Amino acid sequence: MTLPLFLAEGDLPGTGHRMTLAGDEGRHAATVQRLAVGEELLVADGAGRAVRGEVVATAKSSLELEVLETLAEEAPTPRFELVQALAKAGRAEQSLETSVELGVDVVVPWQADRSISRWAGPKAEKGRAKWQHVVRAATKQARRFREAPVEELVTSPGLVERVRAGAERGELTLVLHEVATDPLLQVVERTGAAEASLVRLVIGPEGGISPEEIDALVAAGGHPVVLGPHVLRTSTAGPAALAVLGALTRW
Repeated sequence: MTLPLFLAEGDLPGTGHRMTLAGDEGRHAATVQRLAVGEELLVADGAGRAVRGEVVATAKSSLELEVLETLAEEAPTPRFELVQALAKAGRAEQSLETSVELGVDVVVPWQADRSISRWAGPKAEKGRAKWQHVVRAATKQARRFREAPVEELVTSPGLVERVRAGAERGELTLVLHEVATDPLLQVVERTGAAEASLVRLVIGPEGGISPEEIDALVAAGGHPVVLGPHVLRTSTAGPAALAVLGALTRW
């Protein structure tokens, strides 16, 4: 069975050194998972480095580890960015959880014109923190050494500028839309996604992306694409597209 993974702040020690897993992660390891002396686990820094350690001492809310091995996870190419519209009933969070398992590298919350859910004022930072918590839990579940950051909320004008700036840097933006005529697979092959530095997936809310938003995103360099013959929920579209991209460029 794969060793459990925990995320720790700061630098990780080298082989033969000892470290303390404390804080929320140490508490979870010691009191929830009840890891005992002699058991092994992984500790990652969220930026691609990790260690395999053996528990040598336990406390109420921490573990003392001896590092047996240092590990590294190379930065993926291309990077995948998920622009996920805010959605009600936990749909967006479902998308994030599965997208992390499928390799997303950056998450951008989007206040789309038709988003029913709204992040206003202090709610924006609270919502962002909630999304990061979902990402962090999925990162550990997937045994990933890299934790995708959840960036600040963007409005539609802000997203358009992000797409325009990305196009100038050679990034590829795919806008999933149910009335698009070009299949995602054909666009990816035609535009050479494997050579792009970043592939951005734009996923609309329950009510879809408005015509005005589509027009603006296309003018900025985005490519409207369709994924299969049926309409996918906002919780499904991103992970489905990531699975296709992963098979074509990474796996």
